[in-house]
Amino acid sequence: MKAKKQLHIIMTHIFIVTLGITMLYPVIWMVVSSFKPNNMIFSDAGLIPKAITIDNYISGWKGYAGVSFGKFFLNSMLLCITAVAANLISCTMAAYAFGRLKFFGKNFWFGIMMITLMLPAHVTLVPRYILFNNFGWVGTYLPILVPKFLATDAFFVFLLVQFIRGLPKDLDEAAIIDGCGKIGIFFRIVIPLAGPAMVTTALFTFLWTWDDFFNHLLYLTSPASYTVSRALRTFVGDAGAVSNWGGALAMSTLAMLPSFILFFSLQKYFVQGIATSGIKG
Repeated sequence: MKAKKQLHIIMTHIFIVTLGITMLYPVIWMVVSSFKPNNMIFSDAGLIPKAITIDNYISGWKGYAGVSFGKFFLNSMLLCITAVAANLISCTMAAYAFGRLKFFGKNFWFGIMMITLMLPAHVTLVPRYILFNNFGWVGTYLPILVPKFLATDAFFVFLLVQFIRGLPKDLDEAAIIDGCGKIGIFFRIVIPLAGPAMVTTALFTFLWTWDDFFNHLLYLTSPASYTVSRALRTFVGDAGAVSNWGGALAMSTLAMLPSFILFFSLQKYFVQGIATSGIKG
């Protein structure tokens, strides 16, 4: 029985490793192909390149319309940092209100917020564009950033509400006895203890903003304001053909690095935030 159990564990691990390699193969191929000459990218489909070059990174880094990819990376980084800060401030405040405060219509407004999770983003696409266009915001970062300051990401509000509801209310009562008000409880009790959920919110916000293509394609019209995801589209011509596969693969490889570094450096807090928010409610 012991040998059978060990065999089962070994087979399970082999299956998981095989599945993982299969899923990672396209990413590995992209990274390897970014070092291949353009004429060998598709003729040599193996993972061991016959020739290695960094010309793809040099040509890709030149960017588009006189704007280098360094500018695109800077735009994306500034946009993501602002979005993370905005979501942390607005969503944490909204979650604290739903999770701890008592006000008229609390359950009703919480239900309305939850309904927005089921509403496809494409339903509000045209009204939002018309609204932002009337404001004169098209061509700027405002249509992407301003909603972040208004706690429009209901998923993060719900995540933080679940975490805050799991915190012992005895801490609030002890803080009130010591002279803390609602604001003091928020800054001295909730914020320090909600660290894992806030890290999860920050990580998801960064990843989703960094990888967002549709909104960036819709609202960013000037090459000087392009983000990385929007700039990668410039490698595709009007006919839908990629003119520089090597440069596209090289810049795509670089575009993955911030997400990989951030995710693996915060993985511990990310898992903790998801787990605790899921079981406490």
